[in-house]
Amino acid sequence: MKKIHLGLLFGGRSCEHEVSVISARSILQAIDRGKYEVSLIGIDKTGHWHLAEDFDALLDGGTVKPLPRIDADDSTVAGNSVTLALHNHGNLSPAGRGAERKPLPALDVIFPALHGTFGEDGALQGVFEMAGIPYIGCGVAASAAAMDKSLAKKIFRAAGIPQAPHIDATAEQWRCAPAGIVERSEAQLDWPVFVKPANLGSSIGISKARDRDGLRTAIEFALRFDSKIVIEQSLENCREIECAVLGHAHDARASTVGEIIPGAEFYDYTTKYLDDKSELVAPAEVPAAVAERVRELSLAAFREIGGDGLARVDFLVARDDGAVTLNEINTMPGFTPISMYPRLWAASGVPYPQLIDRLITLALQTHRAKARLQREVPSFRAVEK
Repeated sequence: MKKIHLGLLFGGRSCEHEVSVISARSILQAIDRGKYEVSLIGIDKTGHWHLAEDFDALLDGGTVKPLPRIDADDSTVAGNSVTLALHNHGNLSPAGRGAERKPLPALDVIFPALHGTFGEDGALQGVFEMAGIPYIGCGVAASAAAMDKSLAKKIFRAAGIPQAPHIDATAEQWRCAPAGIVERSEAQLDWPVFVKPANLGSSIGISKARDRDGLRTAIEFALRFDSKIVIEQSLENCREIECAVLGHAHDARASTVGEIIPGAEFYDYTTKYLDDKSELVAPAEVPAAVAERVRELSLAAFREIGGDGLARVDFLVARDDGAVTLNEINTMPGFTPISMYPRLWAASGVPYPQLIDRLITLALQTHRAKARLQREVPSFRAVEK
């Protein structure tokens, strides 16, 4: 059988660039090369796409190395820079006037192993839709909604999914009336609170505030990463429980549940990726009723945002009464060797290579379903007949 040609896309302009590189390495090691031909496409921090046969040709340490420009006054680039040709069913094209014109592979499907802005926020998914290429993961609307914590919380609140009390604010509001935001936080929330950039992942930009001074500092810090923030009441004495979802929204499956035991006060970027102090337990030792509630709410959250393909859903579970509260949903979770998403499915009987097979199958199914949709409006005469 002809191999499926997979484009493994990684890097990007997000603060999570380095995490994306680690995820892509892990995916490449696990993928069945007997079934798939793989093209590595690294996106550097300036946004240029580069095609190569191995990681060493693309990377400078843990990041995708930029290529020298042809002309300092021109935006064209040299070397292996490529673009995804729109309306050309996955064909790559050389980028720049000085790029070598050589045959480039047509991709059957793309695995966008990108995290954060310009990767899992719907922007890149829109490019794939315009290009007519199948891709793994949620579509434009679900990706954008899940990435924007403020918007996602509104969707989940309308669906009756339990969440921590919270407010949101914009950079403009903070600039014009900072005292009002502090007062609103104090009026609606109890100390301590978490302050988070609305559109970011990997716990980047998040900090915990216990008083007014701490809140002001936390807001200034979060606004370095996004123009909108969420201020959320901290739920104390809770366990961090996660669940993986796989499938289409109408028939998705939920994995066994896992637990994050942070090596710090909360599971921040450092404890996730830079030290070995945190512990990931899969499956988690929780009462059966709690596990079932987590799985039920995971599928509900996935359906409410119109998810497709995959997501990891994070919860806080109270130690005293087992109450389950949704924290957030992540539509392109990490695939690093220590990431919870593949570990949860491995604990559920789906090893990493089979997980990748299933994700690719789901992407192709979704694309075929979209391809059957009518794109032309029939004439009035045709309707009358």
